[in-house]
Amino acid sequence: MSTQPRRRCGVLLHPTSLPGPHGIGDLGPSAYHFVDWLVTAGARSWQVLPLNPIGPGNSPYASVSAFAGSPLLVALEPLIEAGWLDPVPPRESESFDPMRVDFGRVIPWRMAKLRAAAQAFFAAEPSPARARFDAYVAAQAHWLEDYALFMALDDHYQAQTGEFVPWTKWPGGLAQRTPAALAAARERHAETLDFWRFVQFCFDEQWAALKAYANARDVELVGDMPIFVAHHGADCWAQPALYQLDDAGEPVVVSGVPPDLFSKTGQRWGNPLYDWEAMADNGYRWWIARMRRQLELADLVRVDHFRGFAGYWEIPASAPTAMEGRWVTGPGAALFEALAAALGELPVIAEDLGVITPDVKALLAQLRFPGMKVLQFAFGGEADHDYLPHNYTANCVVYVGTHDNDTVQGWLTSASPRERAFALTYLACAPHELHWAMLHAAVGSVAELAIAQFQDILGLGTEHRMNTPGQTECWTWRFGWDMVGGEPAMRLRQLAATYGRADFASLQLPG
Repeated sequence: MSTQPRRRCGVLLHPTSLPGPHGIGDLGPSAYHFVDWLVTAGARSWQVLPLNPIGPGNSPYASVSAFAGSPLLVALEPLIEAGWLDPVPPRESESFDPMRVDFGRVIPWRMAKLRAAAQAFFAAEPSPARARFDAYVAAQAHWLEDYALFMALDDHYQAQTGEFVPWTKWPGGLAQRTPAALAAARERHAETLDFWRFVQFCFDEQWAALKAYANARDVELVGDMPIFVAHHGADCWAQPALYQLDDAGEPVVVSGVPPDLFSKTGQRWGNPLYDWEAMADNGYRWWIARMRRQLELADLVRVDHFRGFAGYWEIPASAPTAMEGRWVTGPGAALFEALAAALGELPVIAEDLGVITPDVKALLAQLRFPGMKVLQFAFGGEADHDYLPHNYTANCVVYVGTHDNDTVQGWLTSASPRERAFALTYLACAPHELHWAMLHAAVGSVAELAIAQFQDILGLGTEHRMNTPGQTECWTWRFGWDMVGGEPAMRLRQLAATYGRADFASLQLPG
């Protein structure tokens, strides 16, 4: 994780869950307030979910771009302060539910605000902001130009037909990316291209400012990188030769996981699979660019579904479930050696959950990346379970629960009687204090980094869960500052200081 490991604790909270007046959490004032809260609580890490634009089901793990930032995270306050946007009338802000993201209302409303700001930005006289914009566009052109054109074309054909049109059905040579078709499209949609460039410029400026604010206060930002990309997305459209597609651009095989105790038919995710031979032939350039971008945005990157780099489940695209899939060997260490050669030491957390085979363990050991331990999964076995704190090694990251888990108090209500009894016995606590007991065990462990969902620090129930895998209508949870109070920060800071994850001088001891 770093050349000089240090013990620290952190909080998992996606910015969309932050309070704020504009229908969804963003990179505005509450994000800075949350950094201040982390400092008060002795937490040195803020982990977010993928910052990319959301995809089907409003998931940040199914994005149209592996490089772009989500337009929904762009705060409106800086746009108002710059004079590009009129103040939002109170009646508009008051119409949103402060505890839940209503994506159906929020998306069109916020996109309209961004379009108004873009119009004002480009209509204004030359300014330092315009000079920064021009420099930004030039620096990020390697991904930004394809992304902006993809979004412009996606908008155009959906508006024209009134329905979703996959890029493989775009006419006039656009699906095949003939130079003449691309040049004509850039000219025709020039204004829309500028809009999408402007949104990314705003996102990057706001995120960079927030990251600088956090880093100056000794808070690192932990990003999250999904392993796969969407078929209907700028990455696959721009470089189809890097994926296993047929002559029409459709996937030949897709991603997923095999049947297990949780699903008799497995999970068919449906993402196109990489052509790893083609990627190796060009020196993994796309992956190097992707990781470089991630390291511009975050100090530490959680790599999702790490086991897929050792071996992945390949499903025929024609198969309705994952049952007809097979294991295929992944790129292994060669990919990460290429990344390290280009970028230096990789500050990575390997998400090694699920069915982990010897080849995955060997790859993790070879690369020496820290893996993950999830406390909620620790009580289904016996005393030798890998996720029980007394079995950890220092080179790991312990999570009380991830974004895919229920809250601790929610887990307690659905756990089996044996799991419940084992957890309460192991942690020596009463049921209502289980969330703090799990935090105590995680922070007190030898793991270099301990992370908890913000919901668990607040002791919230299952109705505050962020995501339930396989279900829709997730990702909507938000909190209000009136839910927090002073006790959670004080208790977390005391735990962090007690176990060497915060300044010991801040520990309040009697006498």
